[in-house]
Amino acid sequence: MAARLRQAWRRRGPLARLLWPLSLAYGALVALRRGLYRAGLLRTERLPVPVVVVGNVVAGGAGKTPVTLALLEYLRARGWHPGVVSRGHGRRTRDCREARPDSEARDVGDEPLLIARRGKAPVFVARRRAQAARALLAAHPDTDILVCDDGLQHLALARDLELCVFNEEGAGNGWLLPAGPLREPWPRPVDALLYRGSRPPGGGAAAFAVARTLAPEAVDAAGQRTALAALRGEPLHALAAIARPEDFFALLHHAGLQPQHQEALPDHYDFDGWKRPPDKRWRLICTEKDAVKLWPRHPDALAAVLQLAIDPAFFAWLDARLASLSSARAGESHGPETA
Repeated sequence: MAARLRQAWRRRGPLARLLWPLSLAYGALVALRRGLYRAGLLRTERLPVPVVVVGNVVAGGAGKTPVTLALLEYLRARGWHPGVVSRGHGRRTRDCREARPDSEARDVGDEPLLIARRGKAPVFVARRRAQAARALLAAHPDTDILVCDDGLQHLALARDLELCVFNEEGAGNGWLLPAGPLREPWPRPVDALLYRGSRPPGGGAAAFAVARTLAPEAVDAAGQRTALAALRGEPLHALAAIARPEDFFALLHHAGLQPQHQEALPDHYDFDGWKRPPDKRWRLICTEKDAVKLWPRHPDALAAVLQLAIDPAFFAWLDARLASLSSARAGESHGPETA
């Protein structure tokens, strides 16, 4: 059903038109909620450090978490001390907690766990991102900037910069859920677009291209690395429990691998009931997001590491915007000058 819907969202065909009346009701709810925040009837909380939201307006995988990881790496290199807040989608817990490298995905969510392991920054999860942010700042007081992974529609948290991520399909047919892929009307004001594909999906924000490849080596639970080139011709079972599994399989093929089996599973699948192929000759290769859940059961599974290439102009733009934010916040902290 998910695959059929995604196919329907690419054009305004019979299935999309059949669902269009439901999208009107959904759009009315989106507009009402945003209006309540605008009127002050629902509260938005502002934090004492800059907040950068990495999100999207389309349902399904747009590549937010890889962008978050690239952002963390760049911010650390520029002398910032970033932290990350997330809802922790798919976790069994409901409290506010820190996602540590040794946490379990079922407790903190697979994406926060991946960020905690690769991002080298503190990560907190909570249903209300502001609560996660307060807890993070209390536990890590040296944090001077927060990145919110997947929070574009979470209006309870005030943000200083909004980065909207798109995959190759852009805004699809331009309709709201369930007739189209949009969580809210597009175009809408954001600070920057990060897009895959040949052109940005409209809107007046600064737009920067993103390309994805796989690193030349995959890694297992023990940290042992295997060159992808060495896996060419090997019997491989490829797994992907992500929103767009075909993207991962295409990256494997682009790297010269030809898995004999390709298994697509639901996004955030927990692998509790998953059965490994009985033939031990088949090597498992999966996404990093899946590996954090597979490794406790199958430590020999190889995680193919995603590499992101972002237009260098984006980082020049980001530096300028962060410098402007820092100056503005410094002015606010000192207050108006008096004669």
